[in-house]
Amino acid sequence: MIHNPKIIKLPKVEKFVESLEQKEQKKVDFNFKKTEAGLKGEWFKKMTGTDDIWEFRTFYNKKYIRILAFWDTKDKENPYIISTNGFIKKTNTSPKTEIDKSENIKNEYFQKLLI
Repeated sequence: MIHNPKIIKLPKVEKFVESLEQKEQKKVDFNFKKTEAGLKGEWFKKMTGTDDIWEFRTFYNKKYIRILAFWDTKDKENPYIISTNGFIKKTNTSPKTEIDKSENIKNEYFQKLLI
């Protein structure tokens, strides 16, 4: 039996979410909770052209809030979604620097698990 994923917010994500206005924080948290409940939707999608990076997408008050993440599914019954970094999206494409940050954190995370 597969359980719903648990979202782990790295300190950079915690700090980013805390920097948002309170209503924006609530909207982001709501999207996290929907995902942890096993729901699927437009708010959490795999990014094309990446090394399996996913994007939490929150639109609130004319702001496109993005939090990047990746899956850790070693334990099939208790998968994790590791959120790596967040930013306010200002163009149609996500900045490559933000994607690179997320991919680097993902690579470091899985390298440490091999040690």
